[in-house]
Amino acid sequence: MRSDNPIHATAMLVGLTVVFLIVAWWSLGLGRYEVPLSTWWKLIVAPDEAGVAGQILMQVRLPRIAAGILIGAGLSAAGAAYQGIFRNPMVSPDILGASAGAGFGAAAAILYSLSIVWIEALSFTFGLLAVGLTCLAAARLKRVGDPILTLVLVGILIGAVFTALVSLAKYAADPYSKLPAITLWLMGSLSAINPKDLGFAVLPMLIGLVPLHLLRWNLNVLAFGEEEARALGAETARLRWIIIFCATLLTAASVAIAGMVGWVGLVIPHLARMLVGPDYRVLLPASILIGASYLLLTDDLARSIMANEIPLGIITALIGAPFFLYLMMRSNRGWA
Repeated sequence: MRSDNPIHATAMLVGLTVVFLIVAWWSLGLGRYEVPLSTWWKLIVAPDEAGVAGQILMQVRLPRIAAGILIGAGLSAAGAAYQGIFRNPMVSPDILGASAGAGFGAAAAILYSLSIVWIEALSFTFGLLAVGLTCLAAARLKRVGDPILTLVLVGILIGAVFTALVSLAKYAADPYSKLPAITLWLMGSLSAINPKDLGFAVLPMLIGLVPLHLLRWNLNVLAFGEEEARALGAETARLRWIIIFCATLLTAASVAIAGMVGWVGLVIPHLARMLVGPDYRVLLPASILIGASYLLLTDDLARSIMANEIPLGIITALIGAPFFLYLMMRSNRGWA
């Protein structure tokens, strides 16, 4: 189902918003400790009387749900933006090396027994560094050929280098303590999210999401291609760097607090495109809403299926890969 009609697209966004609110509310009540509706009222009028249930909501459930919303929305928006500027349906938020760089930063911090603050800080920093190296190298090679293709190829190479460094960190880690910690972190999870983690990620997430939302109509122009966009008066180079910077912030911040959560930024934009069409004025908000709902649902599965919580990255891969194959088999119009 796909609609290019503005009225239908608006109705679809309203429906996606309602679904998101329902999923978020349901996720707040899901868990081993049941939280009755009356607890919310106590938190508003008499916080001191909310008791243990109130503490669970404020210190565990709310930060986890908020982080899931931010990460799902951020990765989906980054994936949609990248697929537009690179005009490639296989592009995901880690195409320029952000996830690999962030993974190495976290692995190095765990290897040297640094605190969680340093793990998040180094993960975020190395995620930005990896994309910075990609952009710098691509700028030096811009005369070799197609600038978009050059950027993607350099991103793959930089990502491979940082992936190798992650493997080196795992090889050097203590197999009884640090290696399991690195492995679990790379699998991705929201189980350890707390208010401090959320505070760390909110600012870069907002800095990334807000400009992308404001520039979403420019993504329509960039999706036409380099020559067509310039003919329409767009400053393609500056717009591309702004969008890459915003998408990198979203990806690096997501990996910094939750580890590797794959397939969200690749699959969700395709699903949104099937529902609302290729117009980024509608596609980007739809991707944000679907991504937030999807990550909340997958996190609900991760903490409900088994007695021990399953790493989030495993669930997103098990769902995302087959679903992406289904989307490819169903779509006969191409990706746009």
